[in-house]
Amino acid sequence: MTKTCGKGESIFATGFDPVFDTESRVLILGSFPSVQSRKNGFYYGNPQNRFWKMLSSYFGEDMPGNTDEKRSFLLQKGIALWDVIESCRIEGSKDESITEITPARLETVLDCAPIELILLNGKKALSVFEKDYAGCGVPYRVMPSTSPANPRYSMQIWAEALDKVFRAG
Repeated sequence: MTKTCGKGESIFATGFDPVFDTESRVLILGSFPSVQSRKNGFYYGNPQNRFWKMLSSYFGEDMPGNTDEKRSFLLQKGIALWDVIESCRIEGSKDESITEITPARLETVLDCAPIELILLNGKKALSVFEKDYAGCGVPYRVMPSTSPANPRYSMQIWAEALDKVFRAG
């Protein structure tokens, strides 16, 4: 999956498979897994990342613990999860260092699930998404990154976006 180099050097890495089923209504796309996520083998593996806390809080449930619980949680809630980058060269977890991008083939999800909304977790996810998928026919919205490095994160903005699908009238 990952070829390692010395500390501070870039590596070429491949991300994770998507999580989705035929009931998924919202597709959340990150940019690429962090070092901690790659080490843990699943999305948003850094315990400081707000992603799992945000989703569990939104649905009023306990935060899922292990990978199986997280996968089950997503599917039960109708959420598909993937990264917009399939593989790339990256230094650490820095989105700004990403080069040699191979975009994910989003048709894998979009052709099988009734996705109503795509939420892009951060600006890097948006920029990569718009290069190949801006005209995919599904509404999309850039969200404040759930990364602990983002001081502009807002649970309220995430909740309002999720409400458009899960609390719509």
